[in-house]
Amino acid sequence: MFAAENGLKGDPRLEAISAAIRVVPDFPKKGIMFQDITTLLLDHKAFKHTIDIFVDRYRDMQISVVAGVEARGFLLGPSIALAIGAKFIPLRKPGKLPGKVISESYELEYGHDRLEMHVGTVEPREPGSFRLRLFSPGRVHVSLLQVSSSL
Repeated sequence: MFAAENGLKGDPRLEAISAAIRVVPDFPKKGIMFQDITTLLLDHKAFKHTIDIFVDRYRDMQISVVAGVEARGFLLGPSIALAIGAKFIPLRKPGKLPGKVISESYELEYGHDRLEMHVGTVEPREPGSFRLRLFSPGRVHVSLLQVSSSL
């Protein structure tokens, strides 16, 4: 669906990316099909394809902020932010950031969690802001939007 919606249907880069991601059944609990991107990071061509697809999509959209969820978002988000000329904001689990933070709870397939970010990292109504959801559940994406709208 992503490929067709974004003009990537038939793009050989997607096959290389999919082939490079290891699927681990029943991790972290039974019924979950964990997408392990460690193997993607070991394949420099597939990793570059991944970054390039995001950069191609967002390069000309006047985006000023890329926020990445701990920990997978930290692996891809900074490269994408740098390539499109945006700042990168890490979204961390509770207690990992010093100073004043805002936080938001969210549900996972296998439980619940909370994310935090430093207050003041995104200016209210900052033009061209978006939150990058990198290999994370849709519910996390919604949570990030709620956090950013509370600034």
